[in-house]
Amino acid sequence: MAKVTFNEDICKGCGLCVEVCPKKILKIDEKRLNSKGYNPAVMTDQAACIACAFCAKMCPDCVITVEK
Repeated sequence: MAKVTFNEDICKGCGLCVEVCPKKILKIDEKRLNSKGYNPAVMTDQAACIACAFCAKMCPDCVITVEK
């Protein structure tokens, strides 16, 4: 099973990872703010992740780590 982690403190909430996810299991958390005042991206269903790493490759700030 894949493990996806986000460094939420540096996420700008740009949504690029959300758009590129083929399983559509990422979203921008509208209820929380990180230390810089942005809504961070979060994983909604870890078990459904196929570890394609499209999200990590798309992230301009290297916020996402994908482990297989």
